[in-house]
Amino acid sequence: MTDSTALGIFDLDALVDDESRAIAQTVRRFGEQRLRPHVAGWFEDGKIPARDLARELGGLGVLGMHLEGYGCAGASATAYGLACLELEAIDSGLRSLVSVQGSLAMFAIWRFGSEEQKQEWLPRMAAGEAIGCFGLTEPDFGSDPAGMRTRARKDGDDWVLNGSKMWITNGSVADVAVVWARTEDTVRGFVVPTDTPGFSAPEIKQKLSLRASVTSELVLEDVRLPASAQLPEAKGLSGPLSCLNEARFGIVFGALGAARDCLDTAIAYANTRSIFDKPLSGYQLTQAKLADMSLELGKGMLLALHLGRLKDAGQIRPAQVSLGKLNNVREAIAIARECRTILGAAGITGEYPILRHANNLESVLTYEGTSEVHQLVIGKELTGQAAFR
Repeated sequence: MTDSTALGIFDLDALVDDESRAIAQTVRRFGEQRLRPHVAGWFEDGKIPARDLARELGGLGVLGMHLEGYGCAGASATAYGLACLELEAIDSGLRSLVSVQGSLAMFAIWRFGSEEQKQEWLPRMAAGEAIGCFGLTEPDFGSDPAGMRTRARKDGDDWVLNGSKMWITNGSVADVAVVWARTEDTVRGFVVPTDTPGFSAPEIKQKLSLRASVTSELVLEDVRLPASAQLPEAKGLSGPLSCLNEARFGIVFGALGAARDCLDTAIAYANTRSIFDKPLSGYQLTQAKLADMSLELGKGMLLALHLGRLKDAGQIRPAQVSLGKLNNVREAIAIARECRTILGAAGITGEYPILRHANNLESVLTYEGTSEVHQLVIGKELTGQAAFR
């Protein structure tokens, strides 16, 4: 982290162990050499080479890297968070590919699946040979998943699924979907190969955010599955919500990567941009902006690293993840917007990453729990009163 101008003043390397630092540096090199030269074009075109990237990211070892066994690296939560940070410093859409694969689809199978399901899918997903997606959100039910309309009914020994899911990352390129559906008595998860008859995943177009990411609808029309497709250890909403908590943890770090990239870009620009015969960085108002943003970025990093230690110790609580997601995404998007003002008109072009990051963070702000939901989670922790309804 010492090679970031914006974070160097905090001397955070002392808070990170050698292995986690080495992993972060490896992911950073991959991002700078393989991803950054192409990401502006992917964003402009609204498409990415998802399968090629999945295989490369699998070879890098970041897919499901915080899981144990089945070809997964078994890295620490902090190392995983720093990997997310380095990926999102390139683009939030690329971090989304990794976090949906590892923290949602793979984690669901790893935590709630049968041994057969784990052996069938996890090694291939860890290698990037198979891509997964996670179907919980529906067109009319995002923050309130308890209202889901997707249904699974028993038909002999089989399950038959009907319904739809919306805003599903990786959906159109996935080989397997973890789909949550309401049964007669509760909510269950199902491992659905995407070549199953009745399953389709039309891609969502005309996005103005997360354009370097595949986003889809999932449509299930009489999708017939064997009994073995059910996730045996998941019953009720606690299953999918625990998966979301895993993904939110990656965002706590990831959003700071986008903010760091914006701030480092703004500092470099201000030092080279001459205005009224001296560098833009030599003006008090510019320095005040940079100082305030660096302070918020560093505070966010300290919070993220603290939460990483709690997670590695098995002591983290969902409300604490909400603290990190609420604060760090909120501050990251504020930093991106402020950095744009330093670059002026140059800040809206694809030549610089700032407005691309800001656009992406608009989505990050509301997915995996909106800011309002996280405020209410924190409020419940503080007061003991649930105010969701």
